Amino acid sequence: MSDYQVVNPATAEVENEFETATDAEIQDVLARSHAAYADWRTTSKEERTKVLLRVADLYDERADELATIIAREMGKPLKEGKGELQLVASIYRYYANEGPGLLADTPLSPSMGGDALVRKEPVGPLLGIMPWNFPYYQVARFAAPNLMIGNTIILKHAPQCPESALAIEQIFHDAGLPRDAYVNVFATNDQSADIIADDRVVGVSVTGSERAGSAVAEIAGRNLKKVVLELGGSDPFIVLDTQDLASVVENAVTGRMGNAGQACNGAKRMIVVDALYDDFVDAFTSAMAGLTPGDPLADGTDFGPLSSEQAVQTLVEQIDDAVSKGATLRTGGKRVERTGAFMEATVLTDVTPEMRAFGEELFGPAAVVYRVRDADEAIELANRSSFGLGGTVHTDDTALAARVADQLDTGMVWINSAQGSVADLPFGGTKRSGVGRELGPYGIDEFVNKKLIYSPAG
Repeated sequence: MSDYQVVNPATAEVENEFETATDAEIQDVLARSHAAYADWRTTSKEERTKVLLRVADLYDERADELATIIAREMGKPLKEGKGELQLVASIYRYYANEGPGLLADTPLSPSMGGDALVRKEPVGPLLGIMPWNFPYYQVARFAAPNLMIGNTIILKHAPQCPESALAIEQIFHDAGLPRDAYVNVFATNDQSADIIADDRVVGVSVTGSERAGSAVAEIAGRNLKKVVLELGGSDPFIVLDTQDLASVVENAVTGRMGNAGQACNGAKRMIVVDALYDDFVDAFTSAMAGLTPGDPLADGTDFGPLSSEQAVQTLVEQIDDAVSKGATLRTGGKRVERTGAFMEATVLTDVTPEMRAFGEELFGPAAVVYRVRDADEAIELANRSSFGLGGTVHTDDTALAARVADQLDTGMVWINSAQGSVADLPFGGTKRSGVGRELGPYGIDEFVNKKLIYSPAG
């Protein structure tokens, strides 16, 4: 049985299966990617722009087909899938249009006189190891800037996303990208380790779990390879004051329930001051209880199934552990008794440090709400986490918002809005949420050779 299967999480049926690559095929991929780099790195920025713009157009044109694929692979409702595809197209357009300027030479003024500049050049073939939760978006934020730079890409997607992986590769081919400049490979973990260690590969980007990130980083470090790691998160959603609690609750539900709660930067920990806590909990619990999971291919579905049966089991175990140790279950907490990996929307309160839900990431439709006295206690609790991806702060006091944002130990802070992702803003975290940045002007700087070129005066 192959590792690469489409197992529909809404029906538990195996719908497709693909052969894992042989070791000989892995060596062929490495040779092809290395050979393609010699040509792609010399293409003009204008040619790369043309290709990426066509890629964006193809994502728009094929949105219905592509959204249906991931609904079957990992359970994303069609409306959310099409939203992901709109974001994907915007990422390719951003790097197509802004890439030439972002890669322009940077002049310097040497203290010893003469002329100097820094030129950004490609570095070589890269390996991308991508997750299942945003099958197109995660690839786009890695592939778009690096293809614009002139690097080539070998892409190992999640084993449950083989059809979307092949659809991505086909889009690049149809857009006119040289065939071996982007190669999809159905590799095993051991084969991925061999790819990282190979001298022809110069770096690796991983989006996934802490376990996956640490394993890849260890191999890359041993082989002196650059890494970008976008890992887990347990982002705080801090509520300090508001004249519009309904809007804040709406942001909290949006931030928690996107992709059925399976987002690394989802709002997982609601941290609310005393004065608003009871009203927030009542309104938030009511809103969450009103959401029901359903068929991702049906219109009007609130949220789809989790990605797998194992994902449901893990989340239920975390919830049961908290309740058994004294947490209050406000709503949900159980799997839905029907075929498929469906889980109730869940709200927990009174969670304490000895519970798994306090320190672990809850990857699904479950939120924890904490009561705090003031902003200082909110900051302390928010930072009391091994993760540091992002966070949100809700307050009508702009000075307070700025103070709290400055003190949060995270890579991103969103004020009075639901946290999200856009093409021109950087994405990444601190602590165990990873290293490096993707998207925006910083996303194009990770895998470049910033070459100094100096000429003496006269």
